[in-house]
Amino acid sequence: MELKGRSALVTGAGQRVGRAIAFGLAKRGVHVALHYFHSEKGAKSTAMDCEVMGVRAPTLRADLSVAAEAEALPERAREALGALDIVVASAAIMERHPLAEVTPEAWDRTMDLNLRGTFFVAKGAAAVLGERGGAIVTVADVAAFERWRDYPVHCVSKAGVVALTENLAKTLAPRVRVNAVAPGPVELPVDWDAAATKRILETTPLRRLGRVDDVVSAVLFLLENDFLTGTTLVVDGGRRVR
Repeated sequence: MELKGRSALVTGAGQRVGRAIAFGLAKRGVHVALHYFHSEKGAKSTAMDCEVMGVRAPTLRADLSVAAEAEALPERAREALGALDIVVASAAIMERHPLAEVTPEAWDRTMDLNLRGTFFVAKGAAAVLGERGGAIVTVADVAAFERWRDYPVHCVSKAGVVALTENLAKTLAPRVRVNAVAPGPVELPVDWDAAATKRILETTPLRRLGRVDDVVSAVLFLLENDFLTGTTLVVDGGRRVR
């Protein structure tokens, strides 16, 4: 896929990895619709940074835990940009809830955004992209393949994203390609202390934290390689083989 001149929707584009992905696409000449829910200030800042690259960057607010809003978002992006070729489903939360502390509300909060929200964004994207073809990239997590004792709900939600990606790739081929990127320790939760960070560094074979640019380059690779679908690209510094 030649990216320059294409149009994309990035969810969760107001902060962290979603913001970096949106900016990375803009640098390649992609017009980007920037989704946000709470992070309006971050989304507006991202839009200004993208527009400097000479692309259009409208902002769209939606609560992706509401299925109707999630499913309608790709069509809103197409209306804002005039076309839609790419959807990157990045919006997610990561909450620490050891097993004994998991409540129905905590379960629903994570699953509604991380998995159900991703599903309904993809469902809406399938309807839009199916007309002219395109690509979807979901953002999973190395937690999909590991079992973190204090994050059982997060692990389940991201394992679901991987399964969803593979199902969509089969269902939507050949018109729409669907892949996932699964970051490892890139931007650690803000509540992690120095000791937790030290443990991550010591147990990561490459002995460093990842950079958001490592994730962005993986997303660009999945978009540009037209013979990839149903793939989950793990970007974790070797943690899966430690």
